[in-house]
Amino acid sequence: MFLYLLTWLLAAQTQDVRPTIVFLGDSLSEGYGVAQGKSFPDAVQRRLDKDGSRYRVVNLGVSGDTTTGGLGRINHALSFKPAVLVIELGGNDGLRGIPVARSKANMEQMILRAQKVGSKVLLAGMTLPPNYGPDYIKSFEAMYTDLSAKYKVPLIPFLMSSIRDQIATRQGLMQRDGIHPTAEGHELIADTVMRYLRGMLRRS
Repeated sequence: MFLYLLTWLLAAQTQDVRPTIVFLGDSLSEGYGVAQGKSFPDAVQRRLDKDGSRYRVVNLGVSGDTTTGGLGRINHALSFKPAVLVIELGGNDGLRGIPVARSKANMEQMILRAQKVGSKVLLAGMTLPPNYGPDYIKSFEAMYTDLSAKYKVPLIPFLMSSIRDQIATRQGLMQRDGIHPTAEGHELIADTVMRYLRGMLRRS
């Protein structure tokens, strides 16, 4: 009995009880094409540690995922009881030409479920290549701004804005596919995310 109690106490002491920040995303969050530990959620964790912010990042990025997949995984994401849920989805919907109304409805359900359990939500906006046409792109981008306004959640207008502004003049920020960032690009994305995330976190 004493040995069992001692084992239980040791396990309790080593359990990570920090509040969580969950990234529910696609290949960008997962860190497609970069070494393990080099994704932008990993870089966000390093910045939080450096700041002395006692939060634990949980990376639920899945390559190729859509808002439909994200909605299917929302219960798992919320099982971590996130202080903040970062929704980084929609890009694959747009690239596949999925109707914006469907993507928006999926995103809306994710936001509502997160808010119902008391999690704050941070939306990561995306855009599309110009060949998708101005009307579809305008509707796609408006999906994020509309949801942000309706549910009063912070919005990163374009997750890779730091990269987009510098890609023409700085080499090494995007992989050869032109879609996924390099490790250096992920570091810049982490800086962008932190600008919005810091104001959502409880002070230590």
